[in-house]
Amino acid sequence: MTERDQTSRREAMVDYQVRARGVRSPEVLDAMRRVPREAFVPADLREFAYDDTALPIAAGQTITQPAIVAMMVEALDLNGGERVLDVGTGSGYAAAVLACIAGRVFTIERIGELAELAEQALGSTGFTNVEVRTGDGSRGWPEAAPFDAIMVAAGSPTVPEALKRQLAIGGRLVVPVGSDDGVQELMRITRVGEDEYQSEDLADVRFVPLVGEAGWSESSPRPRRGFGRRTVSEADQRLVDRVVAVSEPFDSVDDLPLSGLLDRIGDARLVLIGEASHGTSEFYRARQRITRALIEEKGFDFVAIEGDWPDAARIDHYVRHAEYPPSEWTAFARFPTWMWRNEEVRGFVDWLRGHNAERAPSDRVAFHGLDLYSLYNSIAAVLDYLDEVDPEAAMVARERYSCLTPFEPDPATYARMALSPGYAGCEAPVVEMLRDLQQRHRVYAEKDGDRFLDAVQNARLVANAEEYYRSMFYGSRSSWNLRDTHMFETLEALLVHHGEGSRGVIWAHNSHVGDARATDMSRRGEFNIGQLCRARYGEAVYTIGFGTDTGTVAAASNWDEPMEVKNLRPSLPDSYERLCHETGRAGFLLPLGEDGDAEVRAGLAEQRLERAVGVIYRPETERVSHYFHAELPRQFDEYVWVDRSRAVTPLDSRALEGAADTYPFGL
Repeated sequence: MTERDQTSRREAMVDYQVRARGVRSPEVLDAMRRVPREAFVPADLREFAYDDTALPIAAGQTITQPAIVAMMVEALDLNGGERVLDVGTGSGYAAAVLACIAGRVFTIERIGELAELAEQALGSTGFTNVEVRTGDGSRGWPEAAPFDAIMVAAGSPTVPEALKRQLAIGGRLVVPVGSDDGVQELMRITRVGEDEYQSEDLADVRFVPLVGEAGWSESSPRPRRGFGRRTVSEADQRLVDRVVAVSEPFDSVDDLPLSGLLDRIGDARLVLIGEASHGTSEFYRARQRITRALIEEKGFDFVAIEGDWPDAARIDHYVRHAEYPPSEWTAFARFPTWMWRNEEVRGFVDWLRGHNAERAPSDRVAFHGLDLYSLYNSIAAVLDYLDEVDPEAAMVARERYSCLTPFEPDPATYARMALSPGYAGCEAPVVEMLRDLQQRHRVYAEKDGDRFLDAVQNARLVANAEEYYRSMFYGSRSSWNLRDTHMFETLEALLVHHGEGSRGVIWAHNSHVGDARATDMSRRGEFNIGQLCRARYGEAVYTIGFGTDTGTVAAASNWDEPMEVKNLRPSLPDSYERLCHETGRAGFLLPLGEDGDAEVRAGLAEQRLERAVGVIYRPETERVSHYFHAELPRQFDEYVWVDRSRAVTPLDSRALEGAADTYPFGL
């Protein structure tokens, strides 16, 4: 990888991993841009230098992920010229970032090999204002004190008193603290007087233990590297051991062990593939790998996603090489844009277009949307179609759909108007429009069956969306059920359209594809597409769920707010995620169906917590906002575990410049 490539990746890292998480200090952002992280990682890992993750370095240690370094440095509130103590030198990367701002940095590393390598890396990158020492960092560096700031890159059971005493008045100490040496609270201690300190909690973090006189002893029980937090009961530990014995491990989702999974899927007509969030790269990439295998080895006919029909239609036109004129709008351009406009989906779309290139039009694999949020794009699509095939019908359609026109800026306001006394509502005219289209099936479909399907589905979407927005007044249960009913009806229409024996892959959130009867949803009177598919098609359905413990995720804090790359909190005790985390494996496939291990199925049948992150992630209220009770073996036929995951990569508009007009992700 060239120096120019690394510079570009470093800029992207600052934008998407650091700034997107809320780091705003100009000094810190500039420092993160200046320090070449690749110089502080082993040569064979330099291509991963700007991935949003910690990386292994010498002596079995790790280099902290860039975003955490930036957050800690910002918490020190440096203005320039300060004397700073860095405890836990590691590779020297954090010391280099500090040296870009501070006047002088003193850094201590317990392991001599690391201290020597860090000193070499700092010298080779031109940081002459850093002094490296080998020693017990928990005792500080008394002869160089006082310090304006101290940063500790290892978890301590308490705040080391020696470090507090070495702060100057007004100085700040940032240190991970926790009685569990695998998970801590990041704290900022400010010295406000000779014997007076103020303390603030900043974030949940996971650091290696601070070993030393004021930290953990060398002989203390230590967590397994990269995992830790062992809190399971003896019975659960036996279950964990059994999961290890029967699951199919992998190190990367790009190398999933697919042969066994394909055998278990067998002759299923529908394969529903979930995700535990709408912003996790590994979920998208694993789903892509499985889907490619289903298309190449089992001849599946279409992919249907939890996305809006007209947006997906742009993708479909592209991957099936359809001769339609370019659209005036961009696919998946409304909130949450990152859910489908990301590099992971783009890779699959480009692959599918290539796969279809040498096939007859009738044999090309299609790409469809199941969702119903695209009310006004669907209206426009129906009108465009009728303008071409039946101008008189188009005039009638415009009249019928005009009822909804006033609510285009905010469709949710329609719910309030529909309940107003004397307001007739739009239900009757939009349902009539759908009925008229369906009755003209023979006349219209003879001209182009695919385009007729598109028009009818858009008209169905308008009718169902009208009901969906009208139902919002009554609460989430009715609107949720309407939405999943619409997705199921769309799926059934696709099976009919693609012909007897056609087979489809569905991409949607775990909460849509896993059988709702196995979750809290059922107790709330909610159902989902997974339950409806199972009830209708039985064993011809195979469902795959996903889970992860920690890492990062692309999500917003509230609807219609900007995307952020957020840290996932470690999974809660009594959750399926914690149980899987305790296996110590980076990833695995776990069969849960009738052919799965009886002991594992029985153990996992005990109801536990399960995490679900959508386009919104609120870690501060995670238990209430993102966990529910479930019975995993009843919910899914297969479970894919990724212990540490990272956020999807949103499409960079610069990468799309010069793309063909027909490219669905165009500007």
